[in-house]
Amino acid sequence: MRTIEIGKTGMLVPQNAFGALPIQRIPLEEAKTLLQNAYKGGMRFFDTARAYTDSEEKVGAAFKGIRENLYLATKTKAKTPAQFWEDLETSLSKLQTDYIDLYQFHMVDQCYKPEDGTGMYECMLEAKAQGKIRHIGITTHKIQVAHEIVESGLYETLQYPFSYLSKQEEIELVQKCKEYEVGFIVMKGLAGGILSNAKAIFAYLYQFDHVLPIWGIQRQEELEEWLSFMDQEPALNEELKEVIAQDRKQYEKDFCRGCGYCMPCPVGIDIPTSARASILMRKMNPAIWGSKERQEVMKKTEDCVNCRTCVSRCPYELNIPELLKKNYADYLDYYKDVIGGE
Repeated sequence: MRTIEIGKTGMLVPQNAFGALPIQRIPLEEAKTLLQNAYKGGMRFFDTARAYTDSEEKVGAAFKGIRENLYLATKTKAKTPAQFWEDLETSLSKLQTDYIDLYQFHMVDQCYKPEDGTGMYECMLEAKAQGKIRHIGITTHKIQVAHEIVESGLYETLQYPFSYLSKQEEIELVQKCKEYEVGFIVMKGLAGGILSNAKAIFAYLYQFDHVLPIWGIQRQEELEEWLSFMDQEPALNEELKEVIAQDRKQYEKDFCRGCGYCMPCPVGIDIPTSARASILMRKMNPAIWGSKERQEVMKKTEDCVNCRTCVSRCPYELNIPELLKKNYADYLDYYKDVIGGE
């Protein structure tokens, strides 16, 4: 497994890292075991966020006593300096540490800069001066904001969605990060759960010798698959190229990545779930999608008033009302034929 430096941070890690969003869904002891097994297997970079409910607490509990041997990254969705400092102190406490290796602005729709009137970047500089954080990063889903971030020279890392379904403009962003020596942290390497061939996913990203993928891991069997690449990285052979080609053909049209920028919906529709139903229901246990709870979630799409608030927020400029309509129609057909519904 290749070891890379994350941008110019001096952080040297295997090119295979842990995304701790999913561990909020499992019990504490199970999460601790999973995280510790990832560490034992060679992972050294662990990414979480203040927004991931109790994820930070679980990460802190797992690595108590060995904190110096790994890198911890977390994020704040704060929009004001007061909230920034509150989030930072909470994260330090939950992670059981007196410093955070990489502190990131989370899901921004602007590039915070010195003297921009928000005071947010100044908070990062002060936190770094106090020794509470060591490196400054940022995450976004908006391509133009991402380019501005890289060109600004203010951020040591950028976290952005990237997979083999990404378009040319996103590949150019990855290349720009290398040019500017900005660490590129890959989120949504599975395209929001749409992709499932781990070998193809890993082999594609491994072509880029400066990117760090963080895998959202919830179960031991998932972890074992990613750890298996520590000893033998899958080569991008003809078989895997064909897998990629078929997936690109299937998903060549725009699809929902599940980023959540569209939320909240004014009429209460769960857009990230409903707009991806056609894809996800074919990858999951049909009983889950046939449950009364999931039926209610999908039926809620009938309440769409086409206000297009979601469209104005979507960084991918998707026609979300149309996506909801198509996914609901497909859901009804699938439910009727496969599950034997009403």
